[in-house]
Amino acid sequence: MNLKRIITAIVFLIAIFTATGVYSQTNYSNVKVDELSDAQIRQMMTRAESVGYTDAQLEQMASAQGMRSDEVQKLRMRVSKIREQGAAISTDVKAESNGREFVETTQGGAIDNEKKEKDEEVGPKIFGSELFRNGSITFEPNLRIATPKGYIIGPDDKLLIDLTGDNEASYNLQVSTEGYINLQYVGRIAVGGLTIDQATSKIRTAMSKTYPSLRSGRTSLAINLGNIRSIKVTITGQAVKTGTYTLPSLATVYNALYASGGPSANGSFRNIQVIRNNKVVSTIDVYNFLLKGVQQDNIRLQDQDVINIPVFSKRVEITGEVKQAALFEIVDGESLQNVINFAGGFTTQAYTAKIKSFQNTDRQRKITDVNAADFNTYSPKNGDKYVVEAILDRFENRVEIIGAVFRPGLYQLDKGLSLVQLINKADGLTEDAFMNRGYISRLNIDNTSSLLSFDVAKVMSGAESDIVLQREDKVTISSLFDLRDEYKVSIQGEVRAPGTFDYADNLNLEALIQMAGGFKEGATPNRIEISRRVKNSDAASKSAVTAQLFTINVDQNLRLQGDTSFILSPFDIVTVRNSTGYEVQKQVKVEGEVLYPGVYTITKKEERISDLIARAGGLTPAAYQEGASLKRPGPTDATKTNDKNAIHNEEEDALKLINLRRSQQTGAKDTLGEAVTEKIISSDLVGINLDKILRKPGSRYDLFLEQGDVVRVPKQLQTVKVTGEVLSPNSIVYSSGKSFKQYVNGAGGFTFNAYKKGAHIKYANGSVEAARKFLFFNNYPKVKPGAEILVPKRAEKEKLSVQGWVGIGTAIASMAAIVVSLLR
Repeated sequence: MNLKRIITAIVFLIAIFTATGVYSQTNYSNVKVDELSDAQIRQMMTRAESVGYTDAQLEQMASAQGMRSDEVQKLRMRVSKIREQGAAISTDVKAESNGREFVETTQGGAIDNEKKEKDEEVGPKIFGSELFRNGSITFEPNLRIATPKGYIIGPDDKLLIDLTGDNEASYNLQVSTEGYINLQYVGRIAVGGLTIDQATSKIRTAMSKTYPSLRSGRTSLAINLGNIRSIKVTITGQAVKTGTYTLPSLATVYNALYASGGPSANGSFRNIQVIRNNKVVSTIDVYNFLLKGVQQDNIRLQDQDVINIPVFSKRVEITGEVKQAALFEIVDGESLQNVINFAGGFTTQAYTAKIKSFQNTDRQRKITDVNAADFNTYSPKNGDKYVVEAILDRFENRVEIIGAVFRPGLYQLDKGLSLVQLINKADGLTEDAFMNRGYISRLNIDNTSSLLSFDVAKVMSGAESDIVLQREDKVTISSLFDLRDEYKVSIQGEVRAPGTFDYADNLNLEALIQMAGGFKEGATPNRIEISRRVKNSDAASKSAVTAQLFTINVDQNLRLQGDTSFILSPFDIVTVRNSTGYEVQKQVKVEGEVLYPGVYTITKKEERISDLIARAGGLTPAAYQEGASLKRPGPTDATKTNDKNAIHNEEEDALKLINLRRSQQTGAKDTLGEAVTEKIISSDLVGINLDKILRKPGSRYDLFLEQGDVVRVPKQLQTVKVTGEVLSPNSIVYSSGKSFKQYVNGAGGFTFNAYKKGAHIKYANGSVEAARKFLFFNNYPKVKPGAEILVPKRAEKEKLSVQGWVGIGTAIASMAAIVVSLLR
């Protein structure tokens, strides 16, 4: 029973792992972001936020579900824009001016149609839907302007009355609810319902009785608005948020529409009505502003005005190759041409001769092809969809010529254009044209290809009849160089610039040597070898010749010698030999405990280490022979012609290494020093036994010297360095009685990751000895002065991943199922 529970638990865990990441997907491959409304973008953002996605993860999700990269870029911009708008709308705005202010209050009792906008599926964008939801366009009235002469005074307005001249006085009076102001020494004056001009005239007449100088002009009267009042405006019909709104008395229709979010998905943009005292006083067509920037009939609102947004009567969609694809509202009298104009016209790739119209009939749908001549007379119907297709990716009159002509490319196919005429259009044939054959690639009636060959020379001379070209013909005339390998010659050996050069007719050996920079100092002009390709070798013979060889002697100074010069052929390989007995000086270096350290030149081929020590005056009394080493450069360094540079570079590396060790002692890190250390460690150190070399000169221990060798004879060394996987790597004073493990213990002992079997010792002379295994014990090598003990790190074990655990669990589950089956 317990076994069954274990198996069930394992299978359940496997199911959880395999089910991770499985979710339903939506196909966004055909979605165009420009055609989506803000409500539809918000819907996508809400869905992403409901599962914890960020904006970046939303883009990744859309890309994974087929949305193109350019559309993903547009989606990112739309999301950022909507978030900015949301931040702007959520902020209360307080407009202030000199002596005039208005605080906007929230609307109450509004019917919210916004949820209906959010619940729409992804579809075409309604033209103009973003206008009243754009945080950058608020239509907020300007409260810092001068008092409009046509402004109607109402209750709660404040009038600023200023007298200047013979009489000086200022009044700040508020209009009462009955429409009166109470002016000192004058009395009550009814100004409610009057314009500023009318109120000014009435107040002047009333004050003239108290201030007679107003009639003579010696006193001036100025009347302005102080704090403006607020008005109540009701928005009904198909608005995003219908209801009653409190607005400043300077507000216009567009200001009220913005406050309500504008028309909803079913609202009209072209028949918005302003109703005052139960009469329609203005009809707004928002398209005038969207298309022309004209705010026609955007009147100033009054208290208790009603804005009604009816349901649209006719709406059509246009997609494809237009500059702004969307849903457009149509009014009576407008044609398909108006719809095209609303969409910004055709794109450069549009097929303008015909537009496909998809219409809804009483029973089914039908398609109509509308010709360009009928655009102005075709009357759209509600629900129509117009598709503007792209032009065909083909040419009606194109031919092409490529190859050995002066102006290859595409040309116009004139009526009756022939092959010779096309070549003349391309400014004729080049000098390297292959005259024996050319060909024309031609399209058949079924769009398959056929090849038509012709003799270029005969067609151009008229010996063969000219060929009349057809649409999409492609003429190819090859160059001579296109039909053969590129001719080259090579030179190698003792010349200053060996390499491969272009072949030319009558190219001789001396000219090629001159092109290669001439002879090197050690080159010989004799026995120059030229190898040439064999074209007619006997393939059936074992001893068939594979190359022709020529041995040539030339003048040392490359002087012209008439017709005796050797003429080269394409693909010849020239080899210049070194002079017999010519040798470049080779230098070695000895340093450390010798009487005369420094750089020495090798004088004979059989010179050995013992000869070099003798030339250096022998060893000093402080020399430690067992620590002497030989550094021999690798193949790259050995080929250097200037050994002095190599030796100077070595001295610089040694100095950098000393500075590195000092910095390491202070805890610093030097990447340049690390590179120098790697370079020095990677050098070829040869373990030598200087004691045997000096006792038996010329023996097998006494090595021959080579270019760049460095012999080091150190002082008596007194320390042993312990590095690697020990607790405290350091240098320990050498003691002849200490063993390998004692030195390791002196450095704190092995670390947890130490690979004890791989511990080894590197002696001062460069030789290395590793630990040996005897039964169950490690037999460590003997320690000498100047040695370095290295303890490597054990190889790290790779941790088992989640997939690995799932695999193990699956295997265990399978085995358990087999066991249960066998037991049953």
